[in-house]
Amino acid sequence: MQEYIFGRRAGSTDSGGLATFPYNPSMRRICVFCGSSSGARENYQQAAQAVGRLLCRRGIDLVYGGGNVGLMGVLANACLNEGGRVIGVIPQALADRELAHTGLTELRIVSSMHERKALMADLSDAFVSLPGGYGTWEEFFEVLTWSQLGIQRKACGVLNVDGYYDPLLAMADKALSEGFIRPVHRDSLLSDADPERLLDRLGNYSVPALDKWIGRPER
Repeated sequence: MQEYIFGRRAGSTDSGGLATFPYNPSMRRICVFCGSSSGARENYQQAAQAVGRLLCRRGIDLVYGGGNVGLMGVLANACLNEGGRVIGVIPQALADRELAHTGLTELRIVSSMHERKALMADLSDAFVSLPGGYGTWEEFFEVLTWSQLGIQRKACGVLNVDGYYDPLLAMADKALSEGFIRPVHRDSLLSDADPERLLDRLGNYSVPALDKWIGRPER
């Protein structure tokens, strides 16, 4: 079982012994999509905790779906407990069902799922998908498609916890081999099993400048 634990790392450390990282000014906020359930493996929760802590330690604000349940709640609480800033975006219908996290730095309540996704995208400089179900996949693939179409130029990656996203990555490879996506688009689906490396890749990845296929302002 792989554990997602952060301690000393080769290189500079702060006075508390925690690893420090160079600040990337283009990565002020990262949007994380993840399940409203915790999943069947403890490693999923450990990974969500690790990402929340890591964002705080790198000085990056967390943007997420505003929930207090499942991996969403685990992620947000981990970031908050480290002293990080967390912005939640949730539709009124879900807030009315008492699913909203009331202890966030900022909670934005919107009228619809469509407005939620648009606002989360506008607030964020990059996107990460943790394990989740249909909603997680749909949200992630929408922003990945926006980068593919040139609507935005923001990096997108999946944290492949215990091989959870292996079938999805294999499907992307199949789409490439069958001529449904270009190599540059396959390359834009970043992935790693380690949260630190994934954030490094997001920060270093330059989304190709493509001709926009539809007339929507760049996000």
